[in-house]
Parts: sequence; structure tokens; C-alpha cells
Amino acid sequence: MADKRKASWGSGELYDLLCLMMLGTCVWLLGVQLGAFRWLDRFILGHNLSDVFKLGFFMGLGAVAASVSKSIRLRKAMQQRDAAEAQASATARHDPLTGLANRRLFTERLDERRVAGSGGRLAVFVIDLDRFKPVNELYGYEAGNAVLRAVGERLERTLPAGSTVARLDGDEFAALVETGAGGEGLARLAQAVIAALSAPVTWQGHEIKVGATIGIAAADPEAGAADAVLHAADLAMAQGKRDGRGTYRVFESAMDEALKARARLEADLRVAIETGQIEPYYQPVVALPGQTVTGFEVLARWRHPEKGLLMPSTFISVAEETGMIGDLSYLILRRACLDARAWPGHLQLAVNIAPQQFQNPDLALRILAILTETGFQAHRLEVEITETAIVQDLEATRATLGALQALGVRVALDDFGTGYSSLYHLRELRFDKLKIDRSYVDSIGEGDERAKLVDAIIKLGSSLGLVTTAEGIETEASVDWLSNQGCDYGQGYLFGKPMPREEIDRRLDEGLLDTGPVEAPEIGPRAILAEKAA
Repeated sequence: MADKRKASWGSGELYDLLCLMMLGTCVWLLGVQLGAFRWLDRFILGHNLSDVFKLGFFMGLGAVAASVSKSIRLRKAMQQRDAAEAQASATARHDPLTGLANRRLFTERLDERRVAGSGGRLAVFVIDLDRFKPVNELYGYEAGNAVLRAVGERLERTLPAGSTVARLDGDEFAALVETGAGGEGLARLAQAVIAALSAPVTWQGHEIKVGATIGIAAADPEAGAADAVLHAADLAMAQGKRDGRGTYRVFESAMDEALKARARLEADLRVAIETGQIEPYYQPVVALPGQTVTGFEVLARWRHPEKGLLMPSTFISVAEETGMIGDLSYLILRRACLDARAWPGHLQLAVNIAPQQFQNPDLALRILAILTETGFQAHRLEVEITETAIVQDLEATRATLGALQALGVRVALDDFGTGYSSLYHLRELRFDKLKIDRSYVDSIGEGDERAKLVDAIIKLGSSLGLVTTAEGIETEASVDWLSNQGCDYGQGYLFGKPMPREEIDRRLDEGLLDTGPVEAPEIGPRAILAEKAA
């Protein structure tokens, strides 16, 4: 404790004062001994002053020196404080990675220029990078940082002099620009920015490519505060993302209404999944040519408390974009399995699985858990996937498909002919069934060329040991033609519209659905193995 008091005293101003006064005293003593102050002695004798005056004079010099020293230190401390405050202010208003303005500084400048007015057209660009997330995943965060720095440099080079460029957050940037009075200047500038950011970034021998989608909003005095202008530009950017990315959109008031409606739909959908408002409907699948019902495709219907019965086109894409599709699919599958337990044991259920789910390595385990919980037999279940799931990750698709087939679940490739499948995919992934998209079936009667395409798909499936189902059948003529070409199954309004469980139960009880008995034909790889064994 004594040492601490000593340290505190030693660093104090009183200590400095006493030291300088003692130094003055020592100078006085030294001067007396050496006779160096004769002029001061004559002054003292001439004015009848004592030697005490001489001592006080030198101690006073020490006090003055202490005061000057203190003043110098205070001035230096103030300069250091001002520099630290300026540095802190700059840090608080700039992005440390790119050196660009951050959101705080951007909104300050936007408000200043918006209120001051401008001779030209003042606008805000919100720029969101496309395909940036895979950069971090494939090359690491250092590569991602290099891309962000390159984006900041390109924006400053491309935008007009006097523009304010900012990094708002993550891979989102903003720019406050002034162009001519017309909208053509904004369009040209947005296109130039997209082109500049689409050029590859070279990093450690790799050429990394990203893109950009831009939202534009006017920043005139009537547009509201900075946050409102940024929000409008962000809405326009989101619309550009929905329209396909790599483009620009200018804010319109309808976008705000659309966003609010979308937000309400998302909230309602979350509640609907939690409370079970979404239920399975069942559309018959029949064997050709006899039209005996062999099973049902499970389709989702939302019984909205205010809007009535909603079709999947209203909410499935929202569920996929928000990540709710997994919970929704498992809800529908569980209820369908419970419904179908009481139906004849040879009737199949076909359910659609979203591409995002098919990349999940736990999909087969989740489905097995539902089958175990409901007591539904695996061989009665057929999972349908679209071609999009294949191209997203071939190896993940292969692993999931194999796991499902190991359980006894069959896998069908849905909407065949509308996506990216190749013969390589069909051979490597060993599907059980091909479903011919309704767009091909509808066109059968339009000419020989369309019919030849459907015939080719049926023959392709047969040559690979796959059975085929034609969707969207609405006429007896289509049934006859498809049967003659060797199509195995059919589905469409001709055989029945999607129905709730109660309607299926009633028709089964009244014998209005011809369900066989029918033995479903061996499908896909199983048929090939059986043929080889024979």
C-alpha cells in the first residue's frame, strides 16, 4: 500500500512543483558558493533586501518552470485526446474491411444532401452480391474478404465523382449518386455497376465470379428520411432477386404492398404449419389401360381461416424460400400415412420432396421415423423428386436415394423432360419411375412431333427398366394412345380430382373406386435384378 501511495505521489503535480523548487534552491546555493550572483547581491544591497529574497527568487523560478511544464503537458494531452476522438469518429463511421463509409455515415450524408437539394437527380443504389455465399464455403473467408474489398474498389471507380459508397452489412453495399434528370442515366449506371461487379476477381490463382442485383430509390426531399429511402431501395433489390438476379429494379409503391402481403403470408403459413391447417388431398393414380386405382399422389391444401382453400401455388414457393418446407412436408407425410393405413394394403402413396430436403442427409431417417410412428409400410410409399434436386448435388442425391431405396421406399423422377436430366443421371441414380410432365401429355393431340417426344420418353423408361406415369390426362383418346405406347400408369382429372380423406373414404366404402386387387408391377432396379436372376 505504501508503494502505491508513493507511486501516486511521485506522478502528481505537487511532486513536480517541489522538485523544480528544490532545483531552484540548489541553483541558489551553487551560485552563492561560486559567487555567480554578484549583480543580484548589488541589487539586494541597493534595495536593502535580505538573502531570503534571493532564495525566494530562485524558488519562484522553479514554480514558473513547473507551471510551464504543466501547460505543455496539458496541451499535448489535449492534442492526443483530439486525435483519439477523430480516430474513434472515423472508425465509427467507416467499414474496417473495405475502408468505405458504413451505414451510420451513409445515412448522415444521405440526410444532409437530401435536405440541401441538388440540381440533378439524387438516388440511392442498394447493391447485393449474387453467389457470394459459396465463395466463403469453397475458398474460405480470406477469399470472401478479398472479393468484398475488390467490390468496394470497383464501385468507387465505376460510380460518378462525388458519390458516397458504403458497405452496409455482409455482402450488401449502397451508393448515393447524382445523375441527370432522366431515368436513362440511372439505368446506364446500374448496368455499368452490374457489369463491373460481374467480372472475375483473381485470388491466389483462382478466378472467383460473383454478380450483383441492384435496387434503386429516389432520394429527393419528398422521399422521407434516410432509413425510408434505404428501405425502398432494399425492396426494389429484393424484387430484382425474385425476378432472376443480375438485374436492377426501381422502387415502386406497389412493391411495398407486395412485401407487406408476403410478410403476412409468411406469418400465416408458420401458424398454419404449427396448427395443422394444411392437410393432404389425394389424386388417384391408375394402371393403364384398365384404369384400376393403384394409389394416390399426395397434394397439399391450405384451409385458411379467412381466405378459404388455397392451392399449393400460393404457398409452396414461400415455404421453400423461408425454410419451412421441411416441416410442411413432414406434416403432410405423417397425416397421409395415418389416413392411408385403413385403405386397401396394395394402394400406394406418392409424396413430393423439395430439392432442399433431398440434400439433407437425415431425410431417410426422418421418413423412417414417420413410417415407424404411423405403422405405414415402406413399400407402399413412393417419393417424388424433381430434376432440380439432381443438379444441386449429384453425390448427395445419390446417397439419399440409395438410403430410401434400402428402406423399401420407391423413388420417382417427377416432371421428366422439363429440367436438366441426362441419360447419365438416369443410369447412375437408378430411379424406380419416370413421371411424364403434363405439358407433354397435353400436347399429344397437337401433332406427330409432340407425340414422338412422349413415345421416346416411354421407350427410354422401358429400356432402363423404369415404369412410366403420365400426368395431366383429361381425355379417353389420351388414355388409348398412351396405353398403346406402353405407358404403365396415368393420373389426371379424367380419373379424379384431388380429394380430401373423407371423400376417399366414402368412395372406397361405396365401391366407387376400382382398386383391384392389383399387384403393382416390379419397378426399376428391382425388375432389372429379377430379370438377371432369371
